[in-house]
Amino acid sequence: MLKTLLYTVNSLLQQQKYRAALAVVKGFRNGAVYGAKIRAPHALVMTFLFKSGSLREKFKAIAQATYTHSRNLAYFVFTYKGLRALQSQIQGKKIPFHSFLAACIGGWLVFGENNNINSQINMYLLSRILFGLSRLAVEKGYIPEPKQDPFPLFAALVWGIVLWLFEYHRHTLQPSLQSSMTYLYDDSNVWHDVSDFLVYNKRPASK
Repeated sequence: MLKTLLYTVNSLLQQQKYRAALAVVKGFRNGAVYGAKIRAPHALVMTFLFKSGSLREKFKAIAQATYTHSRNLAYFVFTYKGLRALQSQIQGKKIPFHSFLAACIGGWLVFGENNNINSQINMYLLSRILFGLSRLAVEKGYIPEPKQDPFPLFAALVWGIVLWLFEYHRHTLQPSLQSSMTYLYDDSNVWHDVSDFLVYNKRPASK
């Protein structure tokens, strides 16, 4: 029975006429798996470093963040690949605008809600596309290729701006970034003895 079922499923997976639809399904699967792999360790570290509460509350927060990231990425990949396949089916060919339009719709529907998870993902992508667009502009000749490596100047501006914002306009930064920078730059100004100078960041709460 099981062998027959596996044979039927494998035969279906080899059917060329179903390939576009099956790619959408596998895209959903890969989005869910990748989202969980990325978010779970990040949420684990950030929760135990910066969040207070009981162990149960911390693990609940980790599970919720992991689920949200995994679900959203799965929904987006499903929507993007589905809309792209639909446009190709309607027009009979693939064109670059299909990718842009499908991703715009998916981004609006899935990542348009302003919450911590979506904010982190969107900002992560923003930094990547700015790099990508800069390289593309050089490749296409829209801007001249720099004679010297611009990366040191880029690094200087990034760190100069982010620390200026942190010190004087902290509320404008994303909460997780505020937490990280508070740990690095504010908490290092406070200690009472060797225990919270080298061993701990802050004195353990007295019981």
